Amino acid sequence: MTGGLTRRSGLALAAAGLGVAATGCATARGGGTGLTVGPLLHQDDFTDGLSQWSVELERGGRVEARDGRLDIDTPAGASVWFRRELRGPVMIEYDAVAVAEGGPNDQVSDLNAFWMASDAGTAEGTPPRPRSGAFADYDDLLTYYVGQGGNRNTTTRMRRYVGMPSERPILPEHDLSAPSTLLVPNAVQRIRLVAAGSQIEYWRDGQRLFAMTDSRPYTRGWFAVRTTLNHLRISRFRVHALRLAGGA
Repeated sequence: MTGGLTRRSGLALAAAGLGVAATGCATARGGGTGLTVGPLLHQDDFTDGLSQWSVELERGGRVEARDGRLDIDTPAGASVWFRRELRGPVMIEYDAVAVAEGGPNDQVSDLNAFWMASDAGTAEGTPPRPRSGAFADYDDLLTYYVGQGGNRNTTTRMRRYVGMPSERPILPEHDLSAPSTLLVPNAVQRIRLVAAGSQIEYWRDGQRLFAMTDSRPYTRGWFAVRTTLNHLRISRFRVHALRLAGGA
């Protein structure tokens, strides 16, 4: 993978050295902090049900974990939360497919994610309160969010939620619409989310679509796959610790 993490190259991830040349992709601001991949913290190969996940559905649907994949097939909003709290620096990775096989919800849209999510004013270690699955019900989270292929696969956006209803700030460079940033039907994508102190990133197939330098980072919280009126398949879910280069 161009610019990606490779174990043969020592698992080095350097913010300043991972510039992306693709049209429409954000570039890092600041950076220069090297990271290496540390121990595997969590994983799910989706062969043993939903014991590691909590499901919130706006108007029903089907969410199953079997045969090596998490299948989310829903006529409205859906959030599927990993039950374990994540503490940074971490890297979350998984394969994702936007399914187009003729089903009623096969819309190829909204491969979305929340990460490092929590509710404002709650004690450390308290998971986000249960929500309805409707997108607006998550506005008051403290979290990072990417909506890839949102608005019926016309936009890809990154936001930093600030814990206030109806307030979801977005920077101009985090509002993309280039075809190279959108979803391709039935294509397997490797997604990577990074939360390493102030260094926040979103990668797709070794290409960094977003980078944010956050002066007040969210350093712990929960992860969810998010979609609406769509059919997704998720597989090979992994969470790794990240370390500063040189073992610091």
